[in-house]
Amino acid sequence: MTTTSTGTDWAAWQESWDRQQEWYMPDREERFRIMLDMVEALVGTAPRVLDLACGTGSITARLLSRFPDATSTGVDLDPALLAIAHGTFDGDDRVRLVTADLKDPDWTARLPYDSYDAVLTATALHWLHAEPLAALYGRIAGLVRDGGVFMNADHMIDETTPRINAAERAQRHARMEQAKRDGALDWADWWQLAAQDPVLAEPTARRFEIYGEHADGDMPSAQWHARVLREKGFAEVRPVWCSPSDTLLLALR
Repeated sequence: MTTTSTGTDWAAWQESWDRQQEWYMPDREERFRIMLDMVEALVGTAPRVLDLACGTGSITARLLSRFPDATSTGVDLDPALLAIAHGTFDGDDRVRLVTADLKDPDWTARLPYDSYDAVLTATALHWLHAEPLAALYGRIAGLVRDGGVFMNADHMIDETTPRINAAERAQRHARMEQAKRDGALDWADWWQLAAQDPVLAEPTARRFEIYGEHADGDMPSAQWHARVLREKGFAEVRPVWCSPSDTLLLALR
């Protein structure tokens, strides 16, 4: 999709973001597929979805492609990734995009709806430390309707298996380095390109003022996430997919 006002090829930016993310997570699409399988199983094919920390709208794009009758509210604070999301979904009345800081206790007041069938997030909440993440889970519980779902796909590290963790990490990084030698863009490379783009340069600069270079949050185990989600009001919680490095955790209200 190209906007007439800027001439920016937003589809190309979405594609490059996907390829950069797949450098870290080669099974990323499988993770999204299972997420949407569970959306369909639990809340049907026309859900009202909150795409939490939506970034460029990766979840929303796949949601609407699979479920054309769905609607999505994307919420994020990153001005550069939101610029790509706005460019991508411009004119699609199924999508609302909201700028908000998930650490702000009042961020839910910016949303267009009081409740959602599903709240979905991926590779995002590890930017938060455990205490604000637990507080966020409480606010999410208040947004998910009875019988609705919350799913978080992210790095969830089990510190009780250090040798397994080290072996997995070494193998994964060896493969990533080979892919980089073959021309793959990493996180830093991608952001350098964004900083050089005439449309994305200014929001990219603002993005680094907000977040800095890297996440400094926590990556607790899936068991920690499940325990906190139950404490915050979810009735059932368990992983529905995992890879050696990532988990997709589903919580049912």
